[in-house]
Amino acid sequence: MNRTNGSRMEAACSLLAESERRFLLYQLAEDRSANLEDLVAQVATWELDIHDVAIDKETRQSVYVSLVHNHLPRLADYDIIEYDLRSGDIVLDDGFDDIKPLLEQFRQTEDEPEIRERAPL
Repeated sequence: MNRTNGSRMEAACSLLAESERRFLLYQLAEDRSANLEDLVAQVATWELDIHDVAIDKETRQSVYVSLVHNHLPRLADYDIIEYDLRSGDIVLDDGFDDIKPLLEQFRQTEDEPEIRERAPL
């Protein structure tokens, strides 16, 4: 593996090491697009292992801030997603196809059965 491929692999592993980014991408992989508010609810549900209706306003806000100020910009920097905060629209970008096989491997090792049992990416 040359240095460029090695650097890309390290970057992909680093990006996918964070569960919130993986959960976001699992959900996006199904439709290739989603709304931020829907993703906040799903990521919070999986991250905190609670039912969607049990997510309080403070928890939603915490997940929202984490996604907007950390995870979405990082994924966008690697052309994995594109997002528009004004509309809340998030779509997969061309770079997603590069990490898709690795993301699928991560998905198979998740603790949450609902995540593992979904159709392959």
